[in-house]
Amino acid sequence: MYGGYFTDVGNIKLGHAQDLEGGTGLSIILPDPGNTAGVDVRGGAPGTRETDLLNPLNQVSELSGLILSGGSAYGLEASSALMKILENEGIGFNVGVGVVPIISQAVLFDLAYKSSKARPNKAMTQKAYENANYEDKSQGLVGAGTGATVAKGLGPDHLMKSGLGQASIKRGDLVVSAIVAVNAFGDIYDYHKGLQIAGPTIDGKMVKTMDYLDQILGSFADIKPTNTTIGAVATNATFTKTELTKIAGMAHDGYARSINPVHTMMDGDTIFSLATNKIKADINLVGALAADVMSKAIANAIYSLGEIEN
Repeated sequence: MYGGYFTDVGNIKLGHAQDLEGGTGLSIILPDPGNTAGVDVRGGAPGTRETDLLNPLNQVSELSGLILSGGSAYGLEASSALMKILENEGIGFNVGVGVVPIISQAVLFDLAYKSSKARPNKAMTQKAYENANYEDKSQGLVGAGTGATVAKGLGPDHLMKSGLGQASIKRGDLVVSAIVAVNAFGDIYDYHKGLQIAGPTIDGKMVKTMDYLDQILGSFADIKPTNTTIGAVATNATFTKTELTKIAGMAHDGYARSINPVHTMMDGDTIFSLATNKIKADINLVGALAADVMSKAIANAIYSLGEIEN
């Protein structure tokens, strides 16, 4: 596995909760005040909340919290639950008569993994909030990765299990980190080793989705938008919301290196970006490192399950 964790940047808490029997979960990111955030949403089937607010043309640039979750659109309930928790803590955008917690969220489809009735809810959100800490090292079958699967083009009998991955890169005082729940339509590759590490299995042998793509798309009407890789990159460097939007876009190169095919109409791929604004760094360096560390986190989402040698 590749080293490091999302919270290595400092000033960010991370907590998880999951329903292992039902096959779903969520991960809550709680950046300290003074952060800035951006987002880049790609793919044809996203499920998100408060992403327009992070558009550089719009007003608010600081997040009170960020949620990655399963549950498809039902999972968006978790943001409302977290809003109430943070309001009680007095955390949020001051509007004079109180605070409005700014919560962004992205969801993935895991309703077909175990129970379609198991979804992130108020109780799960409360538990993840209570579990949040500055040194989280959770990976694999946890949080938003609980119900994640990959390589689903040939149907449920041929897919592989995935999970949640984390990684970080340090360059002197600079830290860039990533967290990702990998629920892709496509296959997964360890870009740095040049190896396919997840794909459809036929007669016990791993094959490549791209080799069957014509056949798969020939029955396009039978393909559902039941995928989506969702994640976030973070840095301790100082950036504006506009710059973080660019960094989030560059981080998608990590998806492209490690997921094939990616950003299809059956995926809703989303990457958030966070800055804790502690040091100065070049945007080109941080964007390039964001792509690199995201690629490593994707590989860790597979390696952390212990079924593939690494």
